[in-house]
Amino acid sequence: MSRDARWKTLLELLVERGRLDVEEAAADLAVSAATIRRDFDQLAEQQMLVRTRGGAVVHGVSYELPLRYKTARHASEKQRIAKAVAELVAPGEAVGLTGGTTTTEVARALAVRGDLGSGTPALTIVTNALNIANELAVRPQFKIVLTGGVARPQSYELVGPLADGVLSQITVDVAVLGVVAFDVTHGAAAHDEAEAAINRLLCERAERVIVAADSSKLGQRAFARICSAESVDTLVTDTAVAPEMVRRFEEAGVRVVTV
Repeated sequence: MSRDARWKTLLELLVERGRLDVEEAAADLAVSAATIRRDFDQLAEQQMLVRTRGGAVVHGVSYELPLRYKTARHASEKQRIAKAVAELVAPGEAVGLTGGTTTTEVARALAVRGDLGSGTPALTIVTNALNIANELAVRPQFKIVLTGGVARPQSYELVGPLADGVLSQITVDVAVLGVVAFDVTHGAAAHDEAEAAINRLLCERAERVIVAADSSKLGQRAFARICSAESVDTLVTDTAVAPEMVRRFEEAGVRVVTV
């Protein structure tokens, strides 16, 4: 296993468990304890974790794993979800994309759609995610509108009043939300309140709202609310979602698409 792969796995395990012991991590990754100690030390130097005697802990209860360290967990589900979301977009529409791993896959799915290979423009993409804008900027058939704002290194998303200023002046046909949690009662949510505020404004400027989320995020709560379940038109998720969960979302007026 490469160093980058080890670091990604270690950080995800740390987010899940809150604390990792050297011996435990070494067993999980099938490497030596000396290798894990060295990894922990180097990650601590980058302020990605806090070193403890015999292990490591996360920085705090609101710890959010930076996008660049997220592995392809639920990768196949996210790719299926992304393809299904992309198929809900019509040529010529204005599409708002928030940041996140699933919405990044949506951007890639849109980029390879055959009927979007040309147009004036084929799509207008509005996003506050630097990585999504970077990937799609090479597609001349897409008009890319990037909000201003201050970049969050965890998610590559631009937030703050500068982003507000752009979004308040436009409308989009569809907003595609990447979320960390989506619950019938508590709505869609993110870790960061500034990120949630921009996503909320994008929803308000959209004719329809799609949440793209794998089933592990459903029925969960997170710190910062984006919008209510009633504000969401469509949820696209994977087939592992519980039938009862589907029923509850549908009763709240959300169309559920499983792939």
